[in-house]
Amino acid sequence: MSSTRQKPLALVGLDIGGTKTHAMAWNGGTRLAEAKSGSANVQNVSVETARANIAEVFAALGAGHIDRVVAGAGGIDTEADAGFLRSMIAVHAPDAEILVVHDTRLVLAAGHASTGMAVILGTGSAAWGVNAEGKEGRAGGWGYLLGDEASGYWMGREAVRHTLREFNRGLAPGELGRRVLAANKVSSPDELIALFHGDTDRRYWAQQSPLVFEALAAGDPDSAVIVEDAVKHVCRMLGDLSDLLDTRGPVIIGGGLGTHQPVYQEMLRQALGDLGLVGIRFLDLDPVEGTKFISDHTPLPAKTV
Repeated sequence: MSSTRQKPLALVGLDIGGTKTHAMAWNGGTRLAEAKSGSANVQNVSVETARANIAEVFAALGAGHIDRVVAGAGGIDTEADAGFLRSMIAVHAPDAEILVVHDTRLVLAAGHASTGMAVILGTGSAAWGVNAEGKEGRAGGWGYLLGDEASGYWMGREAVRHTLREFNRGLAPGELGRRVLAANKVSSPDELIALFHGDTDRRYWAQQSPLVFEALAAGDPDSAVIVEDAVKHVCRMLGDLSDLLDTRGPVIIGGGLGTHQPVYQEMLRQALGDLGLVGIRFLDLDPVEGTKFISDHTPLPAKTV
């Protein structure tokens, strides 16, 4: 990113996650409004729902004239992806310059870092980084069918798989299995199969990831395996990215799972430190705050990705 912009802007920032859309509006350095709605990510919801949720946050902001919109979303892998999201936003900000980025960039920016690596551990997972020479790279972020390891969805799915494995081996449900059965209001593990392949979505299973940590606190060995595997996946993503960019940090970790589970955080801090990574921080601001940092450090005309 380049030198800081001096001209005050009427700015709207959007963080479009798998569960919600979080928006803020600024005039120069003054925050004017904040709004939230459901997800506007078309990988998670229908196009109609995405349009409705974007309309909801813009209406709630009541921003009036807008100079620039900075939007971060998962699944922004091609110019076509960015262009489609840009077109939905343009309906509500027709005169604005619209900058669309992958949501991992918001995490790094919200940590007030211009270089380094960012990881999102939320409903899905992804890592992105940029080094001092401006070289960019990513790891993961392929979506739940190809990846999303160490995410909330992945962890919820693994809890179901461990419960089914016990059942197939003729064992009574352990600590984790009992919690999974109770959370899903079923009496037998085999009922989980139809439930998983039914009307439930990724968010439903991601919201069950805390069960793994509750069972871990109670000494459940299956939960320990799941969390240890998750840490290995994060290390693999960041190890690949670190090698690609020839950088060791800082590392900013965001996402609901990455910022709300102290045991997970401590295990990640230890394992990533053992890899030689430095400046490991867990985001203590909402990622949408990163949109202003990006805007402040992006000159006109803004590049879109």
